[in-house]
Amino acid sequence: MTSSPHVLIIVQNLPVPLDRRVWLECRALTNAGYEVSVICPKGPGDPAYQLLDGVHIYKYAPPPQAEGALGYAWEFLYCWVRTALLSVKVRARRRFDVMQACNPPDTYWALALLWRLGGVKFVFDHHDLNPEVFLSRFGEPKGVAGKLQYRILKWLERRTFRTADRVTSTNTSYQKIAWTRGSVPPEHTSVVRSGPDTTVMRPVEGVDELRRGGKHLVAYLGIMGPQDGVDGVLEVAKRVVFDRGRTDVRFALLGFGDCLEDLKKQATAWRLDPYVEFTGRVGPEQITRYLSTSSAGLGPDPLSPLNDVSTMNKTMEYMAYALPVVTYRLQETVVSAGDCAVFVEPGDVEAFTTALLDLLDDAERRGRLGFEGRRRCEAELDWRPQAENYVAVFDGLTGFASRGPFPDGRPELGAGSDQWGNKMIDVSDDAVLRAFAVNRTGE
Repeated sequence: MTSSPHVLIIVQNLPVPLDRRVWLECRALTNAGYEVSVICPKGPGDPAYQLLDGVHIYKYAPPPQAEGALGYAWEFLYCWVRTALLSVKVRARRRFDVMQACNPPDTYWALALLWRLGGVKFVFDHHDLNPEVFLSRFGEPKGVAGKLQYRILKWLERRTFRTADRVTSTNTSYQKIAWTRGSVPPEHTSVVRSGPDTTVMRPVEGVDELRRGGKHLVAYLGIMGPQDGVDGVLEVAKRVVFDRGRTDVRFALLGFGDCLEDLKKQATAWRLDPYVEFTGRVGPEQITRYLSTSSAGLGPDPLSPLNDVSTMNKTMEYMAYALPVVTYRLQETVVSAGDCAVFVEPGDVEAFTTALLDLLDDAERRGRLGFEGRRRCEAELDWRPQAENYVAVFDGLTGFASRGPFPDGRPELGAGSDQWGNKMIDVSDDAVLRAFAVNRTGE
């Protein structure tokens, strides 16, 4: 193929560009010479269509928050129909050659089958394990209704795998599931980790007011759903403040999700409002400022069939900002963090509290873990090699001789100011990075 191929990307659980992985994929493809369109739900204040950095983004109004099995079924049907209609609109503007669907849910294989009649290839970007989500939330099903829901989820997953021309997995655990449960030929799978772009995610000078009068700021970044363990952060905060008497520590919980309002109520009930801040939905600037100011990042995800084999993006994002991590010992979290985190056995909140306070009180250890975490991100977890793997999937499917996702090479990582005026740390200088990693408190 000599003309620029057109890729349609479908994502349901987050708007774009808020979905960081999908936005990185979009930019990788456009940089390589592809035309890219996206269909996703609207975020607050989003337009129905926008052209952003060369990416055509089509958005539909999201459905009300689902409750119960019928509510989720309605949500999936509504989003599928709205997506299908918008795909026709995309096709009217220009024919697309490849359709990529990101899960959850595992429903867009049916749309892929329809477009396959027009010669469109299908790439499944495997973000989540929906059967494991069910088990993690509800346990092993015992009743007829539960068993039926679980079987439907596994059937939808199988249909997605078997319809896909190629599967991109976020880690090797997910790739093995594509091979075993999905019967996908190994040569049709690729691992594309959701690594941070360390040329963009870089620390800046801390912002004292974010500590709200405390010496240490501790951050949680991510979705706040039932399986994410954010209630465990409040348990830790209560023990830190009231059991250990550490009123010099503040907690910032960055993100949103089904549990956000309940978490706010719990914080108030436990008298934690002076010590815990809920920021809600945040963008790149706020993430940069908070993670650059914090002394530690938290990984409270409990051990579950889903979490144990899932890559936690927040772990790698903490590390990109030279932020030491305290987290429960989960299989794929250990793969991501290596020796650059403090690991606690899953479910031991008291040990988690002790590990956090020990880290906050040891500046040299914080500095070493932060420095090594940043360097690990650059050497092993960075988005750039992942982007090359990702673009190669589409080059192989379309026969397009792309110019690659980074035709201009790697930018310099010295000092300067970012696009929001924050003073960036010179991460190319070991001594400067080490000093920053050690000295990030409110003293």
